[in-house]
Amino acid sequence: MSKFYIGIDIGSTSAKTIVLDENKNIIERILLPTGWSSKETSEIILKKLNELNFNVGNSTIVATGYGRVSVSFANKAVTEITCHGKGANYLFGSNTPSVGVNDDKAIDNNLLIIDIGGQDTKIIQVENGSVVDFLMNDKCSAGTGRFLEVMSNALNLKMDELCDMASKGSDTHISSLCTVFAESEVISLIGRGEKRENIAFAIVDSIIKKVCQQAQRLYKPNMKVCLTGGLSEFKYISDSLGKELKTEVYAKKDGRYAGAIGAALMGFI
Repeated sequence: MSKFYIGIDIGSTSAKTIVLDENKNIIERILLPTGWSSKETSEIILKKLNELNFNVGNSTIVATGYGRVSVSFANKAVTEITCHGKGANYLFGSNTPSVGVNDDKAIDNNLLIIDIGGQDTKIIQVENGSVVDFLMNDKCSAGTGRFLEVMSNALNLKMDELCDMASKGSDTHISSLCTVFAESEVISLIGRGEKRENIAFAIVDSIIKKVCQQAQRLYKPNMKVCLTGGLSEFKYISDSLGKELKTEVYAKKDGRYAGAIGAALMGFI
């Protein structure tokens, strides 16, 4: 009977689950909204795993993220910093398994990971495959995915529409460090008749500058910079980060699963 290694990352806004086989290949991805109860979300994940015929009893399950303590069926819980470091190294490092996610430009295992989550942003420094330092922003700062969600709603746009529109704007800025006050600035810009493209640009530019201020504190010239989290799906975000940091920022579709991938890998230890 095959043994599976399952990583569950229950974050503030979404829950990600990854199943690895014994060769560390990704064989299943599950994405769910976290909802109001991490415990209830974990029970839904368990039900889905059973429906997909993954023998939980013959699997090693590792939980991470804000809701990791709610995953009662996990064999152990590991901090998100450790898991994101391992997951990003799997996706972007030079020792990436041959599962279709390696990058020909990978230079080594010295990574600077930018993870823009729903409620916080993590900057993680990895050297030779191991986490050596990290920074996290303040939860009320406007440098999070939640900020973009609130601002998108203010403009009556979806996140992808906001990023597409931002790519066509310029020369408008938001100064507030608080989401509430930043939203007021956006409303004022709308009232003044500013073009939506320029307002969208200002919103994305605001988060990019705040995130890069953090990232520059840990960045070294020999590092490969990679973007993880839900925003890694938007090319305009990674391109804008790269422009501000003056280096290429790598992103992949599985970037939002970095924490869950790292958790699954911890099952091998």
